[in-house]
Amino acid sequence: MSDVGEMTGARTGAPADAERMTSRQKMALAVLLGAQFMLAADFSILTVALPVIGDSLGFSLDTLQWITTGFALPAAGFTLLFGRIADLFGRRKVFLSGIALLAAGSLVGGIAQSPEVLLAARVAQGVATAISVPSALALLTTTFPEGPLRQRALGLNGALLGGGFSAGAVLGGALTELLSWRWSFLINVPVAALVLIGTLAVIPEGRAATRTRLDLPGAATVTLGMLALVFGVTTAGEEGWAHAEVYLWLAAAVVLLVAFWFIELKSANPLVPVRVLKRRTVRWGNFGGFASIAMTTATSFSTTLYMQKVLDFPAFTTGVVIGLPGLLTVLGGTIAPRLLSRIGVPAVLALSLVVQCVGYGVLLLLGEESSTGVLLVLLALSVGFFGHAYSLVAYMVSATSELPDDEQGLATGLTTMSMQIAITLGIPVISAVIAARASALEDDHSPAGAMLGGIHAGVLALAAFLLLSALLVRLGLGRTSAKAGAR
Repeated sequence: MSDVGEMTGARTGAPADAERMTSRQKMALAVLLGAQFMLAADFSILTVALPVIGDSLGFSLDTLQWITTGFALPAAGFTLLFGRIADLFGRRKVFLSGIALLAAGSLVGGIAQSPEVLLAARVAQGVATAISVPSALALLTTTFPEGPLRQRALGLNGALLGGGFSAGAVLGGALTELLSWRWSFLINVPVAALVLIGTLAVIPEGRAATRTRLDLPGAATVTLGMLALVFGVTTAGEEGWAHAEVYLWLAAAVVLLVAFWFIELKSANPLVPVRVLKRRTVRWGNFGGFASIAMTTATSFSTTLYMQKVLDFPAFTTGVVIGLPGLLTVLGGTIAPRLLSRIGVPAVLALSLVVQCVGYGVLLLLGEESSTGVLLVLLALSVGFFGHAYSLVAYMVSATSELPDDEQGLATGLTTMSMQIAITLGIPVISAVIAARASALEDDHSPAGAMLGGIHAGVLALAAFLLLSALLVRLGLGRTSAKAGAR
C-alpha cells in the first residue's frame, strides 16, 4: 500500500463486505473496548478520592502523592517492553495476565489497611496497565485490517479512552461520597472477570510468525530510562523545577535513552527497530498524540485549580463539571473516522490540535464570578475535548499504519508510552508556569486573584504549545503525503 493509502485510509474499489464487521469481530471489539474503558477510568477514578484515602489510612501530605506516582512509574516505564513481549510471546496471553494482575491489585487496594499495602496495590495496577494497554491495542489492530474497519475500531477506542478518563473522575467522586473510597478499587474486580471470560471466548491468540530472542540490553536501558524520566518529572511536580535532584534524574534518563538508541542500531533482534522509529507516521503521530494528551491533562488540572481555589467549589462538584464535557469525547471519537476518510490523517491530527487550542483558550476569559466561570469552563472543555477525541483516533491510526501484524505490539507500545509520558509530563510543566505567575502576583492580589493570574499564564502556555504542535505535525506528516502523491 502506498503512503497515500497509509495516511488517508482510503481503499478504492474495496468490496462492501470489507467494510463490515463480522459478528466475531463485533464481540471481540466489545471485549477490548470494555477493557480499555476500565483501564482509562482506573487512572482517574482515584483523583477525587485521594484526600479521603489519605485521612482513612494515615498518609502524610508528603506521601499522599505516591498513590499517583506509584501507578505512573510502572505504567510508563514498562509499557514498551510489554508491548514487544506481546508480539513475541502471544498478545492474548499477555493481555490476560495484565487483566488478572489488575484484578488482584484492585482487590488488595480495596481491602488495604495500611499505606504500604495500598501503595503496593497501586504499583501492581501500574504494571498491569503497562501489560494490558499495548497488548489490547495490538489485539484490536490485528483483529481489524488496515483501512475503514480499523479506523472505525480505533475511533470507538478513542471515544471510550476519553470517556473513561472523564467518567472515572465522576464515578470516583460518586463512589467515595455514596459508598466508600474502597469501591474505587473494588469495582474493577467484577469488570476484570467479565473481560477475562470474554477474551477467552472470542479473541484468538496472536504472536510473531517466528520467535526471536528478547533484546535484554535494549529492554533494560529503555525501561530504566523511562523510569528515570517519569521519576524526574514527578519529582519536579512535587519539589519544583529548581530542585537539583530533578535534573540528576532527567540526565540519567537522557544517558539511558541515548544508550538505548545505539544498542538498537547494533542489535540483531532489536526491541524497537530503528527503521520503525524513523518512520514519519510513527514519529509525528506519536508527537501529535503526546501534545494533545499532555495539554488536555494539564487543562483538566488547571480547571480543577480554578474551580476549587478560585471559586471554592467542592471536589465532587468539580468532578461533575469537568466530567460532563467528556460526553463530547465519546461523540467525537465515534464520528472521527468519517473525517479521516475525507481529508486524511495529517489534516485531521493538525486540525484537532488547533480546535483544542481554541477551546482551551476560552479559559483565558475566566474571572472570579462563579456563574460565568462555570459556563466558560463547560464551553472550553466541550470544544477542547471534542477536538481531543479526533486527535486520539488520528494519532493511533498514524502511529500503527503500514506496520506488519508482528510489530503491532511494538507500535501500540509506543503509542501507549507516548500517552503515559504525556499524562505524567503535562501537569508538572504547566503547574510550574501557574505557580511561578501566581507567586509573582501574590503581593498585589488576593490569593484567589493571584491563582487566577497563574491559571491564565498556564492556559496561554498550553494553548501556544498546541498551536505550535499543530504546525509541526502538519508539516511533518504533510511532507510524507506530498511525496506519495508525487509518485
